[in-house]
Amino acid sequence: MTGDITFTMIKPTAVAKGYTGKIIDQIIAGGFKIKAMKYTRLTKQEAEKFYAVHKERPFYDSLTTFMSSGPIFAAILEKDNAVQAYRDFIGATNPADAVEGSIRKLYGTDLQANAVHGSDSDENAQIESNFFFSERERY
Repeated sequence: MTGDITFTMIKPTAVAKGYTGKIIDQIIAGGFKIKAMKYTRLTKQEAEKFYAVHKERPFYDSLTTFMSSGPIFAAILEKDNAVQAYRDFIGATNPADAVEGSIRKLYGTDLQANAVHGSDSDENAQIESNFFFSERERY
């Protein structure tokens, strides 16, 4: 069974370049409803906890350093089959391979600074959403 929520973050480089409003507008135009959103900054330790699944990967340290390097926007999005719909919508992880017009093609600069994070499963969408938002913060 597929879920109706997914989790996303607008990453530090996209926030610093002023792309937040354009990305949010594109998400809404794509039929996603924002159920929760916050502007925040991860500490290195929080980034390490969030990305703990990648701890043994060679990119773990650079990823957690990058994700704690500046503010991010975290959001819970709602749509039918949200995880797959959002992953299709944002484009390939590498912006060079992403479909024209997708968020990562438009606003990503490289594999790490690819503008947005998107949950990769319904289970992770719940875990990631719970990492950032209490039930009281969801609408």
